[in-house]
Amino acid sequence: MVIAFFVVPVIVGILVFAYRTYKQKIIRDDTKITQPIGIESLEEVTLGGVHQWILIRAEDQSKPVLLWLHGGPGSPTMPLASQHDMELVKHFVVVHWDQRGAGKSYSPKIPTSTMVVDQFVSDTYELTQVLAERFDVPKIYLIGHSWGSQVGMLTVARHPDLYYAFIALGQFVYSTEGDAVGYQFALDQAVSEENQKALEELKAIGPPPWTTVKQRSTNARWIDAFGGTGRQFATEDYFREMINSPEYTLQDMFGYIRGMWFSGKTMLANGEYNRVNLFEQAPKVDVPVHFLQGRYDYSTPGEVVERYYETLDAPQKSLVWFEQSAHFPQWEESQKFADELLKILSETN
Repeated sequence: MVIAFFVVPVIVGILVFAYRTYKQKIIRDDTKITQPIGIESLEEVTLGGVHQWILIRAEDQSKPVLLWLHGGPGSPTMPLASQHDMELVKHFVVVHWDQRGAGKSYSPKIPTSTMVVDQFVSDTYELTQVLAERFDVPKIYLIGHSWGSQVGMLTVARHPDLYYAFIALGQFVYSTEGDAVGYQFALDQAVSEENQKALEELKAIGPPPWTTVKQRSTNARWIDAFGGTGRQFATEDYFREMINSPEYTLQDMFGYIRGMWFSGKTMLANGEYNRVNLFEQAPKVDVPVHFLQGRYDYSTPGEVVERYYETLDAPQKSLVWFEQSAHFPQWEESQKFADELLKILSETN
């Protein structure tokens, strides 16, 4: 029994690792860029004095550049890139970036003093310049999801000359207002479904604003449980695909977990997570802005996004509803998402 206690976990671990390696090979073979004029490159760059990682993929390097700003803070999309971008890489040079403190870019040496919104905006601007010079283009397309949409909106507001358009997925407008709507949704659902555990936990944290990771994660967990985060793409789908990602090592997965905790805890403690109010800080931008919003999204509630859309002063703007999606329209309705991006591309070129 003693031998079995030690041997069985080792055997299970070996089998899991072998299966992961097998899945990674399949994904790598199925998604490999084979065109001679294409690019598939995982690279380290230095932004704001911190080493960070980007993944560049395209079937044709002469296509327009599309830079992704992931959510969180601390939740990269790079692990899902190969499995979800096959249509996009035909039309764009797609760049996924693990922001400072996130995923492959996590390091315990990152100064907590740099985990502020203005630094993320500065990093985005610096990376944009790097990409524009590398691919010899005057402008790029910028897309931001959730937390990344907040950083993206502030970036295009401050540096409009570098961007053809900004695409906002689950636009993060103003955390205090958005959190209040999401909290009320979860509370109403708990009452409707007579879920006593949800009621107890939600009442225990109380309404926002929140100052701890536990408060915010409790609210997010119940929004997710009641369908306000994913409808056709669940949180467990994200982690399963990350585990099988060809771009992520086991060390990177630990980096993801540590980075998510580090980013969230640091930016709640220093007040940065709740600092931005786009109604006040970005009422006007000088680039086209396109909002792609899941109808069932209560992580970044649609009613807040719609009000911001209506008040935003921009040379061109649109709001497209994804009727079968919550917070992840890019993965829940992937074909419609790709179609909308190609429509935006045709309108700006």
